[in-house]
Amino acid sequence: MTDGIIHSGTVASVRGGVVDAYFVRELPKINNLLVAGKKDQIIIEVALHLDNQHLRGIALTPTQGLGRGDIIRDTHRPLRVPVGKMTLGRMFDVFGNTIDGLETLEDTELRSIHQRPVKLAEHSTKSEIFTTGIKAIDILAPLERGGKAGLFGGAGVGKTVIITELIHNVVKQHEGVSLFCGIGERCREGEELYRQMKEAGVLDHSTLVFGQMNEPPGARFRVGHTALTMAEYFRDTFKQDVLLLIDNIFRFIQAGMEISGLMGMLPSRLGYQPTMASELAELEERITNTRSGAITSIQAVYVPADDFTDPSAVHTFSHLSASIVLSRKRAAEGLYPAVNPLESDSKMLNPLVVGERHYRIAREVRKTLAVYEDLKDIIAMLGMEELSRDDRRVVFRARQLERFLTQPFFSTEQFTGLPGKMVNLVAALDGCEQILNDEFLGTPENLLYMTGPIKDAEDKIRQRHEGEEIKLYEQDVMLNEA
Repeated sequence: MTDGIIHSGTVASVRGGVVDAYFVRELPKINNLLVAGKKDQIIIEVALHLDNQHLRGIALTPTQGLGRGDIIRDTHRPLRVPVGKMTLGRMFDVFGNTIDGLETLEDTELRSIHQRPVKLAEHSTKSEIFTTGIKAIDILAPLERGGKAGLFGGAGVGKTVIITELIHNVVKQHEGVSLFCGIGERCREGEELYRQMKEAGVLDHSTLVFGQMNEPPGARFRVGHTALTMAEYFRDTFKQDVLLLIDNIFRFIQAGMEISGLMGMLPSRLGYQPTMASELAELEERITNTRSGAITSIQAVYVPADDFTDPSAVHTFSHLSASIVLSRKRAAEGLYPAVNPLESDSKMLNPLVVGERHYRIAREVRKTLAVYEDLKDIIAMLGMEELSRDDRRVVFRARQLERFLTQPFFSTEQFTGLPGKMVNLVAALDGCEQILNDEFLGTPENLLYMTGPIKDAEDKIRQRHEGEEIKLYEQDVMLNEA
């Protein structure tokens, strides 16, 4: 840090998390860090140059105690965070400081959080599927390696549970690196996730970065860039595939909205910041695949009041290659994961990418479930008896598909008592195809509920038949004895 009259200024005004400063000669560069207060504990990032001598900055720490006329100094560098294998198994804040109570990192490489996106010439042109081991996602909304997928849903429909399960499955299946970024997370959620990952044995292959709910909007706004910088290092230096999980991208937009209001910008529709599209693009465009590695991102997206026309949801949609929409109605019916099969979609669901068989089965599943959705009103008013024989068959098929697409998770074993299941894509497609071909016609649909591959359902059916045969045999013996 360089001191001196040329690189020191004074605080002109403080408005919550926004600080204006006056520098006599040389203005600090945009994105440079400024420090103020006792022991330089107040950290501010330069956001705007107002004129030749005034700037406006965003505070990344609380500004309590800072007043007009206080000295403020330029550090001559942007925010830098540690990168490399030393970060695995650790938990960090927006500044790259460890917050897990273990020893601090020393002698690690530091990298600026403000990196440019990969040049178009360096992008990989191959389209590849990124399998997750979750049936409903792999069949109906397959993820793209190096792409961005959104988990859309309101509060309490299971976004965080699916993200936790994805971390587990990626470490077990792909042997890659997972990076979890919590934007505006509650401290309880962060602590629970850390403990669950430790118990599941996946923490050593993961890095966690948190900008907690109680932190200033500036910290929540920049924590995504911190996580992405760490992920880029694994992709570019170690040539590894990285799974970047963001929970919740809406809170990134929300933090930007808070900052925009404090900076005096004119709000756009529904009070969002006018720069929302460019701020979101600045983060999202860095998530991509190269010839040597890929960052695949899955982002939980809170949808305000379940309104998909909200500007935050609309702008997020434009960056995604897959959209996984979670349904409150399905969650209420106990169909977990509560993936809505008719609204979830993926650009990868193309016969040239996934193959003819996968494309055909996914379309048939959607068609069957769509017909069932149309028939629900008739069933509610007149009952199943008034349907034609073909329609009844479609309904039975659809209800079996709905239950087969449920799955017990490793991350919820302690709540459900059911051992977690990871299902490969071939087994998931085989199960759907057998149901569509009426191979389970007459089978009670509850036997397909919360199973892994279709083999699990067949085992349940066999055990049930054996149980019934034993019961009948015992009844015959009792009758003969009588």
